Amino acid sequence: MGHAIYALACRIFPICRSITGKGVRDTIDILKDYINIDRHDVPSGTRVFDWTIPDEWIVRDAYVLDPQGQKIVDFKTSNLHLMNYSIPVQRVMPLAELKGHIHTLPAQPDLIPYKTAYYTDTWGICMPYRDFLALPEGDYEVVIDTEKRPGHLHYGEYLHHGSSQKEVLLYAHICHPSLANDNCSGLALLTCLAAFMRSTQTFYSYRFIFAPGTIGSLAWLSRNEYRLSRIAHGLVLSCVGDGGDVNYKRSRRHSALIDRIAASTRCGEDQQRLKVADFSPYGYDERQFCSPGFDLPVGLLQRSAFGTFPEYHTSADNLDFIRPEHLGTSFRMIKDMIDALEGNWTPLNISPKGEPQLGKYGLFPAIGGHKKNSERTMAYLWVLNLADGCQSLLDIAERSKLAFKEIAAAAAELQEARLILNLGFLNR
Repeated sequence: MGHAIYALACRIFPICRSITGKGVRDTIDILKDYINIDRHDVPSGTRVFDWTIPDEWIVRDAYVLDPQGQKIVDFKTSNLHLMNYSIPVQRVMPLAELKGHIHTLPAQPDLIPYKTAYYTDTWGICMPYRDFLALPEGDYEVVIDTEKRPGHLHYGEYLHHGSSQKEVLLYAHICHPSLANDNCSGLALLTCLAAFMRSTQTFYSYRFIFAPGTIGSLAWLSRNEYRLSRIAHGLVLSCVGDGGDVNYKRSRRHSALIDRIAASTRCGEDQQRLKVADFSPYGYDERQFCSPGFDLPVGLLQRSAFGTFPEYHTSADNLDFIRPEHLGTSFRMIKDMIDALEGNWTPLNISPKGEPQLGKYGLFPAIGGHKKNSERTMAYLWVLNLADGCQSLLDIAERSKLAFKEIAAAAAELQEARLILNLGFLNR
């Protein structure tokens, strides 16, 4: 699965995306090869709460010629060279004037920064600081062949139907250009997850949304306000393709079921705990879903948290930075969280007086005297002790500090051995 996700990330990586325009349309068209995604178009000028959908940005080319006529910046080489939403320019200017429009990263002199100017009329060129220092005096020709005109904001939506109308919202932003971790990784992973789930029967319905950051989630919310009561749980995904520690930011509710499941989820072969942070109104689109007028139970899931890794919003966030093995691990982690949402049942110990002789049921090793019990044995004991008919598997995982997946596996074996009963899903 990790290789399949990586292959899709490679397909969409070269596209110059923005909050409007052809790049988003082209990306959604590629996702249609995997899932039956619907594209929604919101016209420029549409009010979405306190925001207005801007004119569509069209970009055809951009480059800078030095005094000798050599291209020192070329949009066709890297779309990060052009500040996103730059207005058109075709002028010859001295170096001093050009420098006022150049963006660099002095602390990372070999990298191109990612810059945007979504809601203002200006232009900019992005280049490595080392190249910037080498610019000779003289006149430079700047050509930015762009246009802003009334058009549309686009977002993609796919619904996996479960047996219930209650929904789990899964969201990834689709507005960034050639940045692999942020967020080709999230787009590719959610698409492959949706394709994987087509053959899976679920209780919840799962709504996958691929929309431009901030303005896109607000557009979706404004069009779907009448049915937000169906959203029972949600996750915003980004930066899930690198090898960093896994980070989860709680929803505004702080202890929503998805928040509790994240804290009881483990990642990778070493069963790494997620680093759980409290809610903050700064971040990605979870802050729109968690704004006080909606207060949806939506958290943010990442590997390395945004802004904390040196490749963030630079040309180093390329296809070498994300790896299939990390994408595969992230996929399995999110699948475990979905399994917890779907499988959080309440057990009842049918022989609660004393501890069962687990060896009789093949659930305890024949040779005793070990200094430490295995994690599975401890999971058996915790489930049996707390299976009073009032506590779910998630409650038991939290109390025992064991992974929900481990508790669920132990409970299934205890049920098979007829030591506990399944009282059903009491908290859906």
